[in-house]
Amino acid sequence: MIPIVYADASILVCSKPAGLLAQVDSAGGISMVSCLEEQTGSREGIFPVHRLDKGVGGLMVYALTKQAAADLSEQIRSGVFHKTYYAAVSGHPEPPTGEMTDLLYKDARTQKAFVVSRERRGVRRAALRYETVKTLEDTALVRVELLTGRFHQIRVQFASRKMPIVNDRRYGGRGTGEILLFSCGLSFAHPVTGECMRFTALPTEDGWAPYFA
Repeated sequence: MIPIVYADASILVCSKPAGLLAQVDSAGGISMVSCLEEQTGSREGIFPVHRLDKGVGGLMVYALTKQAAADLSEQIRSGVFHKTYYAAVSGHPEPPTGEMTDLLYKDARTQKAFVVSRERRGVRRAALRYETVKTLEDTALVRVELLTGRFHQIRVQFASRKMPIVNDRRYGGRGTGEILLFSCGLSFAHPVTGECMRFTALPTEDGWAPYFA
């Protein structure tokens, strides 16, 4: 059962479990979309408007109409849709609060992204703000606000600074559990009423316990 935080005739906000696809892929396996369609009995469809990596859990919003999907997609494109994450990273960020700006290149063959030093075809600017919330012996909990939405952005930008996310083995992280990256906040305008919608959540999986004790 997918935890649903809010729903009306236009949108549905829910908490995605880590390990579940955010939308249907080419293999047609189980995804958030298929689970929500079955859970809600939707006849109109569930429309994804943003992504969350399979191994990452947390808040997502889905549109329940094509009009709502178009509006939310435009908010994302224009930068008025805001997403915030918690990330447990190796090491301690220095300075403890700041911004990261990089050029990222996505390799379609390997499905990995890399920080590169110059503009070329397929390279896109990536930017985020971060704030250290708590430090442990050799890791830290940071709150991250995305300023752009690039493929694997948070994972790559921290890994490129020798601070990979805990358990993110794809980008050099140590550990064997789920990636300790969580979508903890969403902010956007309701696609019908224009009301400012804000949602927050905390991760509850065991791996996060030391960071919220």
